[in-house]
Amino acid sequence: MYTIGQVSEMFSIPASTLRYYDKEGLFPGIERKSGIRKFSNREIEALRVIECLKNSGLEIREIKQFMEWSTEGSATYQQRKELFETRLKKVAEEMDNLQKTMDMLKYKCWYYETAIQDGNEERILSMLPDKLPPEIQKLYDSAHD
Repeated sequence: MYTIGQVSEMFSIPASTLRYYDKEGLFPGIERKSGIRKFSNREIEALRVIECLKNSGLEIREIKQFMEWSTEGSATYQQRKELFETRLKKVAEEMDNLQKTMDMLKYKCWYYETAIQDGNEERILSMLPDKLPPEIQKLYDSAHD
């Protein structure tokens, strides 16, 4: 069993956020001793799922719906699976967008490093759009899709 302070430290989440989650019903059945919340491994795992769903873009009300489904047993397996499939797709799209951003940043770092070395942009501009060094061409193409 863990105290709210211990859980707060483990997850780098303010204790006030954990209290809010509890108030919203995200820890159904959390044990209390003398009014003090005691987090079991069940709540720790629930918190991992909550943070995952939150990081994937779900709002607390949607996470609360998932937690309610979780208490309903096997009748809601399909809804829960679909929720995770939807989030997986959304995160994959975000990762693709971040990869394009990363590729543009890498390309521009190369661009300006080369421009600094050359003292101008003429050589770079003469290579655009399709005569860049192969590894830089991949970055450029990815960033410009």
